[in-house]
Amino acid sequence: SVGKTFDVMIEKLSNAIIDAQEKTKSESERNKQLQIEQARSEDLLDNILPKKISSRLKDGETTIAETYPEVSVLFTDLVGFTELSEQIGPRELVGMLNRIFGIFDTLAKEMKLEKIKTIGDAYMVVGGIPERDPLHCQRIAEFAIEGLKQFKEFTKTFDHPLEIRIGIHTGTVVAGVVGIHKFTFDLWGDVVNIASRIESHAKPNTIQV
Repeated sequence: SVGKTFDVMIEKLSNAIIDAQEKTKSESERNKQLQIEQARSEDLLDNILPKKISSRLKDGETTIAETYPEVSVLFTDLVGFTELSEQIGPRELVGMLNRIFGIFDTLAKEMKLEKIKTIGDAYMVVGGIPERDPLHCQRIAEFAIEGLKQFKEFTKTFDHPLEIRIGIHTGTVVAGVVGIHKFTFDLWGDVVNIASRIESHAKPNTIQV
């Protein structure tokens, strides 16, 4: 009958509307999840690279490299770290490094410096990059003095004797991003090499410049 046919059409139309609504809802949820994942990826990139540099990558720039004529580079590492790592367990070792590097990370942020990387027990930080800063020397010097002070305070709570070496050098470097799947912002030049050597020849618990 006409009535029955009409009822079937209404039911089909109703089901089509419900199906369309479900698809729209599902698509909206997928888009929302995609936005969340994209935000996480961007936050991770901002955490790995200086914000100014990560913004350039997001904008599609593929080769990022600049010469910075006036920067200060600081290296620091623990005295006798290899021997210490053989005496304590892995969790205690990593916990110790995390606390020490946490002190340095906080100071770097407060003093507007850029942490470049950690290599084993070594920590590298620079002043004057990526934002050029006429106070790069002062900021790095303040970081070294306050960092050594807080490090000594930390050693009072640690069960094993700890000492640290710090080396600083100033001059011109090339800085840029390398890598395809894992990006790294790094520095190159004599200033970096000399700062590393100065640190390795410093006396324990001193700052060599």
